[in-house]
Amino acid sequence: MTHRRKLNIWDVCSVVVFVLFLMFILFPLLNILKNSLINPEGQFTLAYFKKFFSQRYYSSTLLNSIKVAIGATALSLLIGIPLAYFNTVYRLRGSTMLQVLIILCSMSAPFVGAYSWILLFGRGGTATLFLRSLFGVSIPSIYGFGGIVIVMTTKMFPLVYLYVSGALKNIDNSLLEASEGMGCTGFSRFWKITLQLCIPAILAVALMVFIRAMADFGTPLLIGEGYRTFSVEIYKQYVGESGSSHNFAAAISVIAIFITGAFFFIQKAVSKYYSFKMSALHPIKKKVAKPLSNILMHVYSYVIVAVSFLPQVYLIYTSFKKTSPSGTDFVPGYSLRNYEVFFKRMGSSVTTTLYIGLMTLVVTIVIAVLVAYLVTRHKNMLNDMIDTLSMLPYIIPGSVIGISLVLAYNSKPIVLTGTVLILIIAISIRRMPYTIRSSVATLQQIPETIEEAAESLGTSRGKTFFKITIPLMANGIVAGAILSWITILTELSSSIILYSSRSTTLTLATYIFVSRGNYGAAAASASILTAFTTLSLLLFFRVSKTKDLSL
Repeated sequence: MTHRRKLNIWDVCSVVVFVLFLMFILFPLLNILKNSLINPEGQFTLAYFKKFFSQRYYSSTLLNSIKVAIGATALSLLIGIPLAYFNTVYRLRGSTMLQVLIILCSMSAPFVGAYSWILLFGRGGTATLFLRSLFGVSIPSIYGFGGIVIVMTTKMFPLVYLYVSGALKNIDNSLLEASEGMGCTGFSRFWKITLQLCIPAILAVALMVFIRAMADFGTPLLIGEGYRTFSVEIYKQYVGESGSSHNFAAAISVIAIFITGAFFFIQKAVSKYYSFKMSALHPIKKKVAKPLSNILMHVYSYVIVAVSFLPQVYLIYTSFKKTSPSGTDFVPGYSLRNYEVFFKRMGSSVTTTLYIGLMTLVVTIVIAVLVAYLVTRHKNMLNDMIDTLSMLPYIIPGSVIGISLVLAYNSKPIVLTGTVLILIIAISIRRMPYTIRSSVATLQQIPETIEEAAESLGTSRGKTFFKITIPLMANGIVAGAILSWITILTELSSSIILYSSRSTTLTLATYIFVSRGNYGAAAASASILTAFTTLSLLLFFRVSKTKDLSL
């Protein structure tokens, strides 16, 4: 006689989460695939894919985006790895402030960084005009391929810094001491020992930087000019007036998924050869470098951070400058007029940002913690499928997520297009893979025996989860929530597809002001956004009771 296993609360949670993932991840992706293969008459066709690959005007955007992504990834690694090494292995003066500035460099919307660079180094930028008038020096153009790579790098190298710093802190100092005893010192030890031990983290962050660079929409849109990229082309085709543009945008989106997916699986395959675990029983102790090396390290670190952070500082400065009545030109003098214009025209974006951000944060954290618990503590086929589905958004550009949701839910029986809800869903989907991985890592550090002991004493599984597991995960959840909040604030690529007048956030308000040429109000909006991210970061340090941050 067979006994059927009774359904418990976790089985029900698995089914609910699986259905949600089917509705808002898998179904929209399948729908976008269908739209790429069906013409307006409902007939099967490969014409959209043929159009993309047969016309250089379109296919060149793919090559351009790959070039940009490779360039930004390589440059971010070249800058971020030494910076992490210097700040982790050696004593640098002002290292805490240095780290805060590094993190702030990455925590503003990418296109805001691009706009800041234009204000400084554009054709009529302050630095450009200053160098030309005083020294007769003409700096290279910030527009095009080079400018895109530079601006992206200033936003991406902090990610490399954070990941590599985390890997360095897991290295046991006895390994380095042993190599030194065998005559392997200096650069040789860094190259042969330290760097090799950081390879898993380097591969992971390289993939993240590559995918973010491929998906970045705002930077190439603002400073790309004639250099057309994949993500911008998807947006332009989607907002085209003809209905067929939607199908063509869907086809380009499918190609984007395949490209980023291919790099994801290549990274996974390479990572298997560098898969190992480290336990830093004797963490690396910071030391003072030799005088000349110490000077060079300080100069390198502070120059890199200063150049990357300068545009944000200048953006805040310009927000207080007087502008012409149209807001397009800055004139001598200072005032609060830019902020008055912002609050008069887009003041509601502040409360909208807080509302959407908080709702998105709650959805993301609840589902991420639930999924992490299911795939870690209740392994079965359904939860394995949930784990796989949860990683799909990791390899999908934000604009593609936005388009897929619009195409899936712009008609009955479920109409979400134009609502605040669809924006919350899109941003939650984008943040979920990172939050789930973070929650899984936190949960794996909690011994299952603690929960088993509670259940053996008669505590229900649900009560054990809420009374024991969640409190043990609290620090990780709070820290992850604050960092997720910061990235939610600066979301643009999916939001620009989905927003309406009722769901305009600060990031979107800044974009709208820039697109309309009201640069004064744009500077004010971007400055408020920067203040939000800065306060969020300070809150993270206070809540986590640490002056250090690594991934």
